[in-house]
Amino acid sequence: MASPLKPASADELAKQQRSISVAEFFEKNKHLLGFDSPTRGIVTTVKEAIDNALDACEEAGVLPDIYLGIFRMEGDIFKVVVEDNGPGIVPENIPYVFGKLLYGSRFHQIRQSRGQQGIGISAAVLYAQLTSGRPTLVISRCGKDRKAHQFRLQIKTETNEPEILENEETTWDRIHGTRIEIEFRSSLTARKRLVEYLRYTSVVNPHARIRVELDGEAILFDRASDEPIIPPQAILPHPHGVELGELKRIAAGSTESLESFLVKSFSRVGQKTAIEILELAGLKPNKKANNLSPADLSNLQAAMQQAKVPPPPASQCLSPIGEVLIRQGLEKEYEFDFCSARTRPSSVYHGHPFIVEAALGYGGKLESEGTARIMRFANRVPLMYQQGACAITGCISSVNWKTYNISQSGLPTGPLLLLIHVASTNVPFTSESKDAVASIPEIEREITLALQELGRDLKTFLSRRDKSRLTEEKARAICAIIPEIAEKVSETLEKPVPDISPIEGKIMRRLVAKKKTEDGNVIITLQNYTSHVLDLTLYVITSDEIKSAQPEPFFIEEMDQDQSGVWNVRIAAGEKWQVKYPGTGNGMIDIRGVEENKKVVIDLDRS
Repeated sequence: MASPLKPASADELAKQQRSISVAEFFEKNKHLLGFDSPTRGIVTTVKEAIDNALDACEEAGVLPDIYLGIFRMEGDIFKVVVEDNGPGIVPENIPYVFGKLLYGSRFHQIRQSRGQQGIGISAAVLYAQLTSGRPTLVISRCGKDRKAHQFRLQIKTETNEPEILENEETTWDRIHGTRIEIEFRSSLTARKRLVEYLRYTSVVNPHARIRVELDGEAILFDRASDEPIIPPQAILPHPHGVELGELKRIAAGSTESLESFLVKSFSRVGQKTAIEILELAGLKPNKKANNLSPADLSNLQAAMQQAKVPPPPASQCLSPIGEVLIRQGLEKEYEFDFCSARTRPSSVYHGHPFIVEAALGYGGKLESEGTARIMRFANRVPLMYQQGACAITGCISSVNWKTYNISQSGLPTGPLLLLIHVASTNVPFTSESKDAVASIPEIEREITLALQELGRDLKTFLSRRDKSRLTEEKARAICAIIPEIAEKVSETLEKPVPDISPIEGKIMRRLVAKKKTEDGNVIITLQNYTSHVLDLTLYVITSDEIKSAQPEPFFIEEMDQDQSGVWNVRIAAGEKWQVKYPGTGNGMIDIRGVEENKKVVIDLDRS
């Protein structure tokens, strides 16, 4: 019989205990950062690199022009290259930005930002060396009068410090910007999810141009706006969002009196509010902040929560997309019959300001079967995973979409797209991988209100469309018998069949275009029977003398034996427009800028 194992003594157990670095912790728990599989690893790496590029460009006030390349090296090794036109990174900081976890400039800043912890891109570097053992290449340049610097580096996981394998000056054609090349083991089975992430990013960052080279395929996500984003500014912490431990830390570093400490260290606290807080806490205004006892700190923190303090200045620290740009971003990538967007007024949860934005697209080329397409964003970053665990999804399910004439089975179904964006100084995520928004009542309420507003817009559109469709069906029925009536009248009166196109145009509310020849001249007439102004482009290709046309075309092109003339035309409702030029009326005409079902083109009478 085997002898029983001898229990370890306290001294022996003590010898086994040691501290670990944050890099060593995430080396063993990389799933916490979104690197839980090779498939997802490539999406997370691209996400972190592009987030950094967008942030850098916006902070420098330039329109982002980002290049993304994904190449298969050998076997299952892939290289991800991300290059931006941002301000660059000074050489001394490059090893720490990419080779040290929890190193960054935004952790202590209270403002909207894509990343705050300083983990993202350095975690991608860590993932690369874990899976492929290869260092990361970084090139950065800070201006045309400065040299570019090239680094190859890894992370020393035992100490969470960068290990610099190469550091040298190099030549680079960009005047300023940063380029990173990361190699790791992965697969492109997530190709569809990757393209989806890039499309979503393009939608909520309409000022950015992203050029993609994906394993030999070129894709361009062009910008829809030439206006750079004004980066949000950091604000002081709000009294309602301060925990006891944070208050203790802030107070310990201040030599001010309590009254001055509250006014200078917190947002929206004036002298009157500071006195009110101190009276609630039972503390004297002239007492030094760094001399507070634990009991004093507890009383002060409780008083700060009770005091009536105005909400933090959201317009200063948040940067919402805006309704116009959301629609532009969506319509650039998708085709809808109807699109509407809402930006809700700013609100606050636990002292953190936030703004909810939402958009709805219906019809067009959206899938007519299955559940609605849901696009979730936090601080302009797409949330690609854990949709079922996200408060945004829960809010969408909680809305009664049948009220708005949309079928529903938990989530709404049909040709519907829903976009929700939460912008905040501190988005409450459910985990470190930042895939889902936590259930915060204040945020859920704003999301629900935004969705209900969009639902009402959609219901109005559907009602008008159905009414318009019914009216058009009646008009078509009438127009179907008008030719027969015209022929009967013609027979009875023994006169030629009259031109019924103006009557059809009035009934159907269409544009009627007619071309005829008269006394050696060609006359083209456009009559607007619709209820709105039409902006049209008229094209004429003919051997006639359109150079002598009145009004003159804004563009004429000489062809082999013909000429091509172009007119830009604006016709008010109920008005008509006419062009006249010498000739026989040969050739063709075409009209662009009006829906086909609103246009009747009649090319008759060349006598």
